[in-house]
Amino acid sequence: MNTVSLPTDAEPAAMVADFERRARRFETPCGDGSLVWRAWGSGPPVLLAHGGHGAWSHWIRNIDALARERTVWALDLPGFGESAMPPLVNHEAISEAIATGLRQLIGPELPVDIVGFSFGGVAAAHLAAFHPELVRRLILVDTGGLDLPMGHIDVRGIRGLPDEERPAVLRANLLSLMLHDPASVDELALYLQATNGRRARIQAEKLVLPDRLLHVLPRVSVQLDAIWGEHDNPHPDPAAQAAVFRRFQPDLDLRVIPGAGHWAMYERPAEFNRAVLDLLSRPLRR
Repeated sequence: MNTVSLPTDAEPAAMVADFERRARRFETPCGDGSLVWRAWGSGPPVLLAHGGHGAWSHWIRNIDALARERTVWALDLPGFGESAMPPLVNHEAISEAIATGLRQLIGPELPVDIVGFSFGGVAAAHLAAFHPELVRRLILVDTGGLDLPMGHIDVRGIRGLPDEERPAVLRANLLSLMLHDPASVDELALYLQATNGRRARIQAEKLVLPDRLLHVLPRVSVQLDAIWGEHDNPHPDPAAQAAVFRRFQPDLDLRVIPGAGHWAMYERPAEFNRAVLDLLSRPLRR
């Protein structure tokens, strides 16, 4: 049920285009333009919120598995991918744009389960604080903003580099920030990192670090659970991360993905998909 069926011999651009072709695409208001949403599958809705420097395609190795049981909604967050900038670069404006879209697109099926990765998890926590009626449960994946020590990250810019030097720098950046196993840095990961990074117009770090999530957690009343990569470099030590969450929700369920780095759902998709589907299948605790 949770096997990953991406064609290994396909070019990355063609793989992304296949998901685009199969998606139902929607636009809702955002700033002076639109918030762009995609949906696959059928069943109860689940919203996937990507990380910083990302887009909907952060979830490319998870969509098909989740869409067998759920209607999977994946948006480009405001200021990322194809979505317009929010009117103000703050969590209030980002949440308002997402809330407007949820009411318009999901409406009677609200509240919705949300899985938020990294910056997307912090954005989703603010949405749950500002608009609790829209969120049923929240699964946070490798999120920062808890005012805990970060791992050593060495990321180089690629702007201005000769074309022949870019793949090596992108590879090193992915291993420093996103992935743990060098074998995970495949052509698709390189393509997504380069493509999505070029379209990111918001510095997500300023909306996360050092403690933006920590400050909003007291206002989050919906059920929280968490999934963490065993070797998450930016936000290491899953148990320490969970301990912070449990100050506010003592019954938080933490799932650790063995062998995975920060981008756990890409690096170990089968294990991640099983964890998400299991958490989503469990009755709410409150």
